Amino acid sequence: MSFRLYDVPEAEASHFVGFAGNRINRHAEKRSDDVVTVALADTNTRMLLIGQGHVLVAQGDGISNALFALEDAVALLPNPNRTIYLGMQDETPVLATLSGVDLAALPETIKAIEYRPVYTQGLIPEDQLGAMAQAVSLLTWHENHRFCGRCGSETVMRDGGYRRTCPNCDAQHFPRTDPVAIMMVVRGDKCLLARGAHFGPGMYSCLAGFIEPGETIENAVRRETLEETNLPIGRVVYHASQPWPFPYSLMIGCHAEALSDDYTLDKAELEAGRWFTREEVVLMLDRTHPDGLMTPPPGAIAAHLIRSWVESGT
Repeated sequence: MSFRLYDVPEAEASHFVGFAGNRINRHAEKRSDDVVTVALADTNTRMLLIGQGHVLVAQGDGISNALFALEDAVALLPNPNRTIYLGMQDETPVLATLSGVDLAALPETIKAIEYRPVYTQGLIPEDQLGAMAQAVSLLTWHENHRFCGRCGSETVMRDGGYRRTCPNCDAQHFPRTDPVAIMMVVRGDKCLLARGAHFGPGMYSCLAGFIEPGETIENAVRRETLEETNLPIGRVVYHASQPWPFPYSLMIGCHAEALSDDYTLDKAELEAGRWFTREEVVLMLDRTHPDGLMTPPPGAIAAHLIRSWVESGT
């Protein structure tokens, strides 16, 4: 039986979260230092224009498109600050560049849209949303890691944007991904949801926290839950993951079994939180809760964790 790298089983939960529709073949084993130059010489190349917290989107005839033809991209941005190679999609090279364009001077057919609305409102196709996540994560890493962590010298981009090399001490620096555990804490027929002070009105979500060095995913789930709610956790089961380009995280979604009903919220981390029944969570998912309470947007991995728990009891 033949198998291709991008054949995704229909039942794989991670396939359905936001930013997961990336169809780009990254060609990790074939990238070279001149891959961007080669792509810039190919008239078929497409380019994402990223920067200042925005992605540029061409709009017309009811279609929104963030992948610009190379000629159109160069016309908009003749002197890009930095260009990276994302890979090949449908046999076409795809680049991304850091845009310093004057957002107020864009033509009417081009909109500069902040990253989060692009994602939460589904303003571009799923495959382009995934490519945007890849581009934002890489370009942000380059902006934040221009200098060598060993000797302090300014580094240079290599490998199409997937490595920075120090010309002074030869140190090699690679893009970072920050792992975050996000957990659906359940006990019997109820779940614990909470909200931070920065959440939108009525929004409740799963607990979450960064995984620390030398820590397993399961232990991070137990530690973060204990720190934020004083709840001990027993079983931890992986559910799905989600790229999260704010700035370059990977959300690792789990279900966690609480061993007690009694919790104490860490008010330095959480504004509010409580146990919710399955019936109440259904209303929150459907945006029909009488108190205006709701779960995160459908593409968020938290929403997938919550819905999977709801459906497991039906």
